[in-house]
Amino acid sequence: MPKPFDGGISRYFEQHATPSVRDAIRDSKKGEILQPSFPYTEKWGKEPYEDALENLQIELAKLQAAAQSDGQRIVVLFEGRDAAGKGGTIKRFRENMNPRHARVVALSKPTETEATEWYFQRYIKHLPAAGEVVFFDRSWYNRGVVEHVFGFCTPAEREAWFNQVTAFEKLLVDDGIKLFKLWLNVGRATQLQRFLDRESDPLKQWKLSQIDVDGLRKWDAYTAAINETLDRTHTQAAPWTVIRADDKRRARVNAIRSVLLPLSYAGKSAASIGDLDPKIAGAPTPRHG
Repeated sequence: MPKPFDGGISRYFEQHATPSVRDAIRDSKKGEILQPSFPYTEKWGKEPYEDALENLQIELAKLQAAAQSDGQRIVVLFEGRDAAGKGGTIKRFRENMNPRHARVVALSKPTETEATEWYFQRYIKHLPAAGEVVFFDRSWYNRGVVEHVFGFCTPAEREAWFNQVTAFEKLLVDDGIKLFKLWLNVGRATQLQRFLDRESDPLKQWKLSQIDVDGLRKWDAYTAAINETLDRTHTQAAPWTVIRADDKRRARVNAIRSVLLPLSYAGKSAASIGDLDPKIAGAPTPRHG
């Protein structure tokens, strides 16, 4: 079976990846973390992960029942590096929730009509009603990073977006929406390894896009855009939680914890939720790339 995009991921690995990234991937052993600065050397074990996840999913079911009872509106917004595990984390959030009241919003590029609208307009129609939890798999933050890196918007358009986004989010929060912004980050070798895995797996090739292939050469531009975006949009009303996602298991568990811990709902069990791992999740730091 031919590789997608004419084998662009493999070609980048062989011809353009830095020697340190290439060596890290070639020399890696099962269960090892590829990112040298990651605070753990090995991935979290399957058994403790599944135990923690089960407890958290029970808490999510309690939260959803409470939200439907008292009319809470919850938005969990996922952004991050390509292949950081946004979709997989959302899947673990929703696995045992009622899908009628826990929606995923993953918008494609704007239509010709949407391109003429106010930038936030197409997102507003997907915000939750009472009792709903909405997961944005990428969001209005496309303008801050991807559109900027690929030149899909002008500097003036991006600056206008920066001038509006924090006020927009404060309006949502002031109206009673519980807004959580999660940024999933991975190292360069981790990202490339995941792309290579997708390229070689017929069941995962659909996850790849031309943007993924072209973006491999734009790591530094992404880093600069990520840093600026997080720095300028991390506010008291709508703070970011940055999650180190080189280990998917730790990332998923801490993402769920970051949403459950601040919320109040009937039957909440602090022991079942556990504590946020400060080595994995926390506020943005001066360098996020």
